[in-house]
Amino acid sequence: MRCPNCGADNPESAKFCINCASAFSRKCQSCGADNPARAKFCSECAAPLTHLSSRVEQSQLAIIPREPEHAAAADERKTVTALFADIKGSMELIEDIDPEDARAIVDPALMLMIDMVHRYDGYVVQSTGDGIFALFGAPVAHEDHPQRALYAALRLQEEMRCYAAGLRERGKLPIEARVGVNTGEVVVRSLATGDGHVEYTPIGHSTSLAARMQALAPAGSIATTDATRKLCEGYFTFKALGPMHVRGVSEPISVFEVTALGPLRTHFQVSARRGLSKFVGRQREMETLRHAFELAKAGHGQIVAAVAEPGVGKSRLFFEYKVASQSDCMVLEAFSLSHGKASAYLPVIELLRSYFGIEAGDDSHQRRENVNNRFVTLDPALEDTRPYLFGLLGLTEGEDPLAQMDGQMKKRRTLEAIKRILVRESLNQPLTVIFEDLHWIDEQTQEFINLLADSIATARILLLVNYRPEYSHGWNNKSYYTQLRLDPLGKESAEQMLDALLSVPPARSDTLPLSRNDGGRGEVRVAGEGKGEGSASGAGADLAALKRLIIEKTEGTPFFMEEIVQALLEDGALVRNGSMKLTRPLTQIRVPPTVQSVLASRIDRLPAADRELLHTLSVLGREFPRGLVQSVIGMSDD
Repeated sequence: MRCPNCGADNPESAKFCINCASAFSRKCQSCGADNPARAKFCSECAAPLTHLSSRVEQSQLAIIPREPEHAAAADERKTVTALFADIKGSMELIEDIDPEDARAIVDPALMLMIDMVHRYDGYVVQSTGDGIFALFGAPVAHEDHPQRALYAALRLQEEMRCYAAGLRERGKLPIEARVGVNTGEVVVRSLATGDGHVEYTPIGHSTSLAARMQALAPAGSIATTDATRKLCEGYFTFKALGPMHVRGVSEPISVFEVTALGPLRTHFQVSARRGLSKFVGRQREMETLRHAFELAKAGHGQIVAAVAEPGVGKSRLFFEYKVASQSDCMVLEAFSLSHGKASAYLPVIELLRSYFGIEAGDDSHQRRENVNNRFVTLDPALEDTRPYLFGLLGLTEGEDPLAQMDGQMKKRRTLEAIKRILVRESLNQPLTVIFEDLHWIDEQTQEFINLLADSIATARILLLVNYRPEYSHGWNNKSYYTQLRLDPLGKESAEQMLDALLSVPPARSDTLPLSRNDGGRGEVRVAGEGKGEGSASGAGADLAALKRLIIEKTEGTPFFMEEIVQALLEDGALVRNGSMKLTRPLTQIRVPPTVQSVLASRIDRLPAADRELLHTLSVLGREFPRGLVQSVIGMSDD
């Protein structure tokens, strides 16, 4: 359930928002009376209460925002994901009913579609009488726009099913939606409308293909192309619908149905499933983490922050340390999502599920039992924290004992309860608590991390956090805080990594626990060290030139190197057939969509003047004289 006041996600059973403490109610469309959130029938007139209000004001369907601060330049080429959604058979549905009654059915469905697009920061280009056309990745770029589009599509179908059930309860014909999605290049054109608004229109074949996917989608489903599937593999599950002929395309198109969420949530998890590359160049950072853990284990809690630009290796560093040290402590890990700021407590809930051993398939009874069992073995003095944890995890049975509590007090006590449990657990065993990607963190989780950071000076807790440079916090002055600034790999380390990526078979990471007799270096041993048979060093001058080109283009950023090699393999430019070989000369490397999205996202978040300057200078290449820059921006030597 989404709070109409602050937009935070709440359990479906919630009576009050866990973020702003606003009371939830359901307005009866028949008499207008407010009803409790859990009510199924109106307390005044006994009419059934639908999931959504049955009437939506036309002003709520406005789709043209004012110009975003970080919007695409006019006629800019972008890789985007287009989404089309419509109500299946809407013409037949409304053919024999009054127009006002038809509007009462269709408008809430359209508003629902628009809400789901906006929830994942999509942009609604157009709203038709019975559907919408939306973009993800423009006018503002997002590095994960294909995933955002499919998250929105799944939520849209879920909400549509709830809405249809409400229509059915009221004796009306239920409706179903079809959704089509495709990812590809477009030219985004902006047009000022003269009233302070700007319309953005994408021009290109890829949006037309998304519309074709919608037309092919069975009612109640989501159809997408192979281009989107490849970018979202692991995040979602797909069912192949086979090759289909599409109007305007000469060859059949492989079509897939998006069936559910997959097991993976982050790009690092996707990379790990594919097979991690050789871990190189981070011995100093690993030693810093090992030393911090030794201090924490002795009762001197520590905070270590890894700071770096996207793709440099923040998550990989923590993964390697976790694998190397997990036998010595309990490891609890949580991550933030780029679209997760509207989901209050999301990383904290993930961390608690890990601590209590709650699995995705567990029912409410099993989840409560897991929490209760942990309380029994931990400390009876923590019994007063149980209602707060049950409330946060959506496990409260019957009457909520905290229902009448002030919202802010409830939040403070909930955060305090979680902190007390972790500090108490650290008396039994050392804890390593990992929070990934704080630059995407929600406000409530940030408050919890601040509370924990203030409380671990004498606890056996190592708090590991990572984030991008734009994130800021207030821990810098703490004596037990250490910051690790990660830079791209140096030339030697980058060459080692590429040697491993281009070897046959590829040398993958095989991390072993840090040895106690490794001379204090904290080295991590990996498979494939050295230059054996089939390594890149023996593959000839072509591969040597390719390595130089990749290092030059990526400047030692591990993620970019991995994605370029993977793209060359998928494209057939590189083949493994007993040895690694180039099938054609390469003087230029096409930037893979995964890398392109990261770069576009960073560029779009620059101040407007810097972004315009970057676009102007980009036509000159990677390097240009300082005097030329000064001429462009009108700046003197002073």
